[in-house]
Amino acid sequence: MVLKIFFPQCCVQAESGLLIGRWLPKHNSAVVLAVIHFPFIPCQVKQYLCQLQNLIKLELAIVGSWSKAVKGQEKQDNFMEDLCTIFPQGDWLQMYSEKGKRGFDCRVIPRNGTKTMNNDKNVVIIHYDQRKVMLSQLHPADGLVLGSQKNVSELTMVFQTVSQSKELFHSDKYDEGPFKVTHWQSEGREASIIIELCKQASVPVCFMINCFLTVWFWMCKSRILNLWPARFVSSKLSTCVQLSHRAEQLQIMSNPRKTSEHLEFMRKGNIFLSFLIDLALGLLLISWLYRENCIARLADMLVPAADRVAEELQQLLQWLMGAPAGLKMNRALDQVLGKFFLYHIHLWISYIHLMSPFIGMILWYLGLSACLGLTIALSVFSDIVALLTFHIYCFYVYGARLYCLKIYGLSSLWRLFRGKKWNVLRQRVDSCSYDLDQLFIGTLLFTILLFLLPTTVLYYLVFTLLRLLVVLFQGLFHLCMDLINSIPLFAMGMRIFRPYRLAAGVKFRILQNDKERPLHLLMEINPLTFSAVLKWYRIPTYSCYPKDSWGALCKKLFIGELIYPWKTKHTKTD
Repeated sequence: MVLKIFFPQCCVQAESGLLIGRWLPKHNSAVVLAVIHFPFIPCQVKQYLCQLQNLIKLELAIVGSWSKAVKGQEKQDNFMEDLCTIFPQGDWLQMYSEKGKRGFDCRVIPRNGTKTMNNDKNVVIIHYDQRKVMLSQLHPADGLVLGSQKNVSELTMVFQTVSQSKELFHSDKYDEGPFKVTHWQSEGREASIIIELCKQASVPVCFMINCFLTVWFWMCKSRILNLWPARFVSSKLSTCVQLSHRAEQLQIMSNPRKTSEHLEFMRKGNIFLSFLIDLALGLLLISWLYRENCIARLADMLVPAADRVAEELQQLLQWLMGAPAGLKMNRALDQVLGKFFLYHIHLWISYIHLMSPFIGMILWYLGLSACLGLTIALSVFSDIVALLTFHIYCFYVYGARLYCLKIYGLSSLWRLFRGKKWNVLRQRVDSCSYDLDQLFIGTLLFTILLFLLPTTVLYYLVFTLLRLLVVLFQGLFHLCMDLINSIPLFAMGMRIFRPYRLAAGVKFRILQNDKERPLHLLMEINPLTFSAVLKWYRIPTYSCYPKDSWGALCKKLFIGELIYPWKTKHTKTD
């Protein structure tokens, strides 16, 4: 059976010494982590290993020896073989790096130590970049969370062994100690004064944010805000929903507890970067609005635009009250519906003109909401559009309710003709016998509803198209908000600048294939694709609109069932 040895590239130039690592007996492989240089005291090495095992919770051992001497030196060979009796954990690897030759050799001394086997052909040495493996996170191909599989793969064990050995990598060659160790940090620790200062400053900042959020959530849970009108209005306004979403993200981001899992760390980084970019875009928007005096121009355009929309609606209703497209409508119902909707438009125009002196001041203060982020400004604009087109929504609700009432009435009367009825308790259609009077009244009502249906359908169709146009316009705002809230910018940046941090797997390249020497391979990391990064690290967000399929949406529109905002994705309907 082939023995696989994962050897760090940083240890190839190390001086002679002992190899610290871990045996993976199920996979017949060994992971080398560091080299302890000569001279050393064996009891100190054993004590050091016990301390490391208690810290990192891994079964580390001295897996063999490393020598840069010539393989033919018998004294050093005998000394290396004698070391296996002092550290009798598993098989003993005796590795040589000969001068003038590429690569190095390896001998394996079995557990009993009675015989030395020169089995170079049965050994594969896999070189790996210890720093990249240390900092990377291996993602399983099946989409499961790391560590949840019953049978952990060999590569996962290698990555976990290196990543959990942080305490071993804390020391470098400049530290004073009983012996010197070579690993990926031997050339000096990676540190930054700016990063350390930011870590120290983040503690009081997180404390202040937590205090502010505590007061915020206490105010949101007060009795006044939990009454039905306030709770209903806040759940329908995009601004309130976005503020609540941002408050929850700030609570996650300002948690002073150190993250221990990779997904939690990436989620905090994505939320932090998304929040910063949102604030930056909001400040750019507010600087443009107030520098170019766009608020005043928008206020001046708002009332004429509302009047123009009202005039167009009046002309549309007058066209419907006549003979639209040559269709023969019910004159009485057509006049009633037309005058009813014209009266609503008249009320809406009066309301707009009543509010026109205050619109500029209202927009000026609402523009300051961009200081909280671009998503807050977009949600405010979406709510403004919803308020300005509230009369269109009322027309849609009236037409949909009237159309739905006639559809259900016609379906119920159609079952009456066939001797059927709807069983409410059992939720099914059962047989039923009707009297002659019931059949006569049912026929009369069916005829009336059937001849009034075309007029109702026309009004419902027109106002439904207007409502869908407004929803589409608001959907553009919510699409921009969802992109800012959900795209994992931190993970995408890490994928671009440090692709080895997000590993989808590994690939091997042959370094040396000599018949007299072990096979040498180089393990390189395959980064995740951008689609996989979006799948793994996408920030969970809210949705103001119901996530219905196209078939379900068409069904709702056909039967006259109301869509947004009265129906949400959690609402159950019969």
